[in-house]
Amino acid sequence: MALKLRLVFVLMILLTGPSLCAQQVFQVIKANSKIVDIKDGTIFKKGNWTIVPEAKPDVYKTSSERVTFYTDLDSISFKVKPKHEYNFIILLNGKDSAFTQIKYEKAINLSSNLDILKKASRYNFDDKREITKFTYKPASDTGLMKIRNDFKLDSIVGTGNEVSQILNLLHWVHNTFPHDGTKDAPKYTTIHNLMNICISDHKTLDCGTLATLLNNCYLALGFKSRRVVCLPKDSTDFDCHSINTVYSNTLNKWLWIDPTNDAYVMNEKGELLSIAEVRKRLIESKPLILNPEANWNHRMSITKEGYLYSYMAKNLYAILCFVTGGGESQSNLLLPVEYKGIIPRVKMSKPKCTNNPDVFWVKPD
Repeated sequence: MALKLRLVFVLMILLTGPSLCAQQVFQVIKANSKIVDIKDGTIFKKGNWTIVPEAKPDVYKTSSERVTFYTDLDSISFKVKPKHEYNFIILLNGKDSAFTQIKYEKAINLSSNLDILKKASRYNFDDKREITKFTYKPASDTGLMKIRNDFKLDSIVGTGNEVSQILNLLHWVHNTFPHDGTKDAPKYTTIHNLMNICISDHKTLDCGTLATLLNNCYLALGFKSRRVVCLPKDSTDFDCHSINTVYSNTLNKWLWIDPTNDAYVMNEKGELLSIAEVRKRLIESKPLILNPEANWNHRMSITKEGYLYSYMAKNLYAILCFVTGGGESQSNLLLPVEYKGIIPRVKMSKPKCTNNPDVFWVKPD
């Protein structure tokens, strides 16, 4: 076994390139199960990590001083310092080597993000500025019909009620098209072409392209849907997040739908919420419930604290929606009253701005 582990180490060095040759010899732990528990500081995360040998490296980020990985056979622990990376190998089933890296990342200040959002609570419902009319491609569109038929979307959503169909499509897209925000989407000609490429070549998508794909699938089934770009206030922060909003006729409201994280949000009664309602509840410190199956690529569970109160609290400062459902040529931007001008990162697209959420979240025709 010792010889096998040494051979694995040599192979990993050859596969991962010369940049790793200067690293110290990697420690190796064994596993028969892909599921790993992690103790991150004082927090124990049961089944939080999935071993993926294809990722080189597979990076786990932390702001804690100590992190421990527990496989079903072994464990490994590191004392973590800023600006340092810690590399090791998980040998899965005695044959598949997963090059794994623990990397320090400065903790996000939850209260800071919420404070910024709370200061941006005020809108102007009397803002009379005109924005571009939102339109939605009809399900009869040739390209949408091809998506609907070729990918058997009717079978995917099933014959249940409207909300169950909306959520079934969310789950299918999340499960079928993995997310990777570090890579550009593959080149494609149509959404149908993109879906084929991703399925046949096992390609990943960034959150924006993933939301565009899901948007077209909703439109193909006759649901009114938009791709939504959720933006931070900080002009130097280029980490925004794209999700979807889908109009439910039975609930008479827009719904929060996030294909990257297979996520939707509810109130304390279990009622599904819109993006506007989630933002308002964050500001007013009202209860929010994240669906329990929310996850990233079925490798990490998504927590309400990290996702809503930290990441999305930062990214719900301003909201941009593309005007044409299924396309991205024009956009409208909803800003809080306190922000003057246009957020720099969207300036090039020349969005029409408003401080009036009633105009922005108008019910579809």
